[in-house]
Amino acid sequence: MMYELREDGAHQGRGYRGVAVATLVLLGAIFLWEAAGRDMAWASAFGDEHGFAWRSHWLFSDVLHDDVRRLSWALALCLCLGVWWPMGVLRRIDLSRRLQLAITAMLSSAVVAAIKSGSGSSCPWDMQAFGGVAHYVPHWRLWGLPDGGGGHCFPAGHASAGFAFVAGWFAFREWPRVATIWLVCAVGAGFLLGIAQQVRGAHFMSHTLWSGLICWIVAWGIDAAWPRFAKVLA
Repeated sequence: MMYELREDGAHQGRGYRGVAVATLVLLGAIFLWEAAGRDMAWASAFGDEHGFAWRSHWLFSDVLHDDVRRLSWALALCLCLGVWWPMGVLRRIDLSRRLQLAITAMLSSAVVAAIKSGSGSSCPWDMQAFGGVAHYVPHWRLWGLPDGGGGHCFPAGHASAGFAFVAGWFAFREWPRVATIWLVCAVGAGFLLGIAQQVRGAHFMSHTLWSGLICWIVAWGIDAAWPRFAKVLA
């Protein structure tokens, strides 16, 4: 059989209660960040009325943006190929879990991109305070309330190139050490990329935080639904 249910209902329920608590804590932290008005304050640490000095710096623009984006796509391709030809740590999980990991990573990025495409929230470098034309409006108020800029900047699409891989925590939960290392690396990569974009003026920190939470929720939702899907494949 392609997939065997590894946890009974009670065990899985306990595990998801922990995930739910962690999700609520993350959500509360994001709301506190936004309520404290930290977005503009943090952006002001890197930019002024003349713009963002490091916007085109080779480290943030070339390495941590263009090169890392290509690396992320390469890793996603490796996960897809690893579904049928697993190497390294992927050999520890069955085909079904490898398929779950690959699908979740790609879908998480797609969900972030879809939300971003319909968002009216503009980037920091578009703000009047940093030499642009837009005025700051909290992104959760932007549905029907434009900020005068180009929009399409929320959540952070680039950070999702790291956060999308939090799916590995769910896929490797039978291997706690591997799951933890995978989660730490994915979250660390997401924040590294998000901060790099913050330095350039391409995103507010809340954009990065929401991107991480969205990827986490997508991974959780797919993991919850996966046993039924896997039984169809079996």
